[in-house]
Amino acid sequence: MSSILKKSAHIRYHLRCLKTFLPAAYTSNDSQRMTLAFFTLCALDLLGALDTHTTEAERSAHAEWIYQCQHPDGGFRGFTGTDLGDRRTERNHHWDPANIAATYFALASLAILGDDLARVEGSKCLTWLKRLQLRDGTFGEALSLGEEVQGGRDVRFCFCAAAIRWILGREAEAEAEGNIDVDRMMRFFEASQTYEGGFANGPFHEAQAGWTSCAVGAMSLLGKLPTPSKVLHKTGNAWPSSESIDRLLGWLVSRQTSILQEEVRPAVSATPEPQSVIAVEGTHASSTEGEVDQGATREDIGIEPSEDELRTAGFAGRCNKAADTCYAFWAGGSLL
Repeated sequence: MSSILKKSAHIRYHLRCLKTFLPAAYTSNDSQRMTLAFFTLCALDLLGALDTHTTEAERSAHAEWIYQCQHPDGGFRGFTGTDLGDRRTERNHHWDPANIAATYFALASLAILGDDLARVEGSKCLTWLKRLQLRDGTFGEALSLGEEVQGGRDVRFCFCAAAIRWILGREAEAEAEGNIDVDRMMRFFEASQTYEGGFANGPFHEAQAGWTSCAVGAMSLLGKLPTPSKVLHKTGNAWPSSESIDRLLGWLVSRQTSILQEEVRPAVSATPEPQSVIAVEGTHASSTEGEVDQGATREDIGIEPSEDELRTAGFAGRCNKAADTCYAFWAGGSLL
């Protein structure tokens, strides 16, 4: 049975989110309105419906709302609800911070809407961005009281920083002294690549396809991701090396799986019934009747994947996990 994307239904849903009220489940995420706006605009654009199902006046109004979220100290807010306006003072300004993720989503949304970014205060934004970078090369989310960097420190915000810098490319070149420390960020990426080849959200953590996509995307935007020809001619101990790229590609390809749900193992009886022992040709050890040795693969015992399994094959985010639609995007995008 062929699968058909219900494009019109997707368009109706995203237009509902854009033009009326968000679904009730999103009520608690009002402070993340910039994020929701980006995904809505991005979806309509990918579906080829943004220009055909919205007017020029509507798209202009969306851009105006985004500019209302631009912060006076650089960057963008997540929504207009924290804008203190004339009531902003030295004592309360930390309650109205710009946010690194909101800033990336704002700039990307403006680009989707066809805005020329002329009203973006690029110099302020890049100066603010540099203040978010931490000693290990990562970035926080926002600045709090006393210029303290708040929020998570992992590859997601490294990607946001790299994307902001790339979008504001001309300003980044002009503001070389106020630019982020790219070398420090690259050292963090190197420390976050696991022995398997994928990237974790920090050193000594488990590789995951989402983190890997952010790291690969950031390195590409920074101009640090080798092309095949560059990898072949790379010499010395420079990173990423051809060996590290090979491990990365192998790990990404190995995320393909036909497992669609996590396996639930039955409880093991404390006093199992005695069973005869049989040998399975090609396995690493013998197994009991009706039970396959844990060291054997499906190929070892001659089990070929069915047509249904091949049709439903997808990507998992980590080793020994079930397929998930989002990881087809993260892993597949990284391979591209």
